Amino acid sequence: MLRLLTTRLALAVVTLFAVSVLIFAATEILPGDVASAVLGQGATPETLAVFRAELGLDRPAYVRYFEWFTNALQGDFGKAMTNKRDILQSIAPRFENTLFLAGFAACIAVPLSVGLGILAAINEGKWPDRLANIVSLATISVPEFFIAYVLILVFAVELRWLPSLVMVYPGMSLGTKLWTTMLPAITLTLLVAAHMLRMTRSAVLSIMSQPYIEMAFLKGLPRSRVIVRHALPNAAAPIIAVIALNLAYLIVGVVVIEKVFNYPGIGQFMVDGVTKRDLPVVQACGLVFAGAFIVLNTTADIISILVNPRLRKPSLGK
Repeated sequence: MLRLLTTRLALAVVTLFAVSVLIFAATEILPGDVASAVLGQGATPETLAVFRAELGLDRPAYVRYFEWFTNALQGDFGKAMTNKRDILQSIAPRFENTLFLAGFAACIAVPLSVGLGILAAINEGKWPDRLANIVSLATISVPEFFIAYVLILVFAVELRWLPSLVMVYPGMSLGTKLWTTMLPAITLTLLVAAHMLRMTRSAVLSIMSQPYIEMAFLKGLPRSRVIVRHALPNAAAPIIAVIALNLAYLIVGVVVIEKVFNYPGIGQFMVDGVTKRDLPVVQACGLVFAGAFIVLNTTADIISILVNPRLRKPSLGK
């Protein structure tokens, strides 16, 4: 058990290091640089060279990478090239906003999708199952920005129930914040709930062919009780894994949604950094996204090991 957990944690660290290399390499090959973006087209080559030297861009890439990654592990992401502000202080409130939006959507999506997935499995082949499959497939097939604009058109423009642009600020009451972020939360819920619903249904139905499930049916137990008492606990591991993956998407995949609703989260901050060629900002946001994704996936692996006896004691599966 301890060896499995240690292996998962070691793989998470190695993955984070590999992702950091990819993030740094990807930002290095972006066209243009911050010096040209800040000084404009009228800057002379001499001025650009001096400004690049001031920013440290004249040093070899591997030197800048190791310095950046070492400082990032200590919580120091450096300063933005465009305004010289501390990046960590700029990211912290925006990341908090992103976590709030992701948490709001997760509180709606997780119980809704798991409940509907179990309901679809109980009623396999009946109209609730068919309706859930049709709605989830339609939702998966539509891009998130299209869903967002449709919701804005209906609830913000036509009905005028909810705001089309999301503005949050420190000191805002929880009720006002929930009402303001309702549209982006619903958009994210529609995106991730469909995946979790289909995975929950598939995981439960895959267990239904096991011998002990057939024995439960032979004893005369109703289908709903067999699923809830016998199939669902054994299907918990894949369900937990897909929930963790979709929660990770809620955090790292909100870039488009934040841009559509003008939400002050870390995704929009990253887009602004790309627009301005502010490499430290882009690198910091990418590393935060990668860290959140890796932490959630590692947590899912650990929880799957804890809830599944076959993973805790591999000999049981032989």
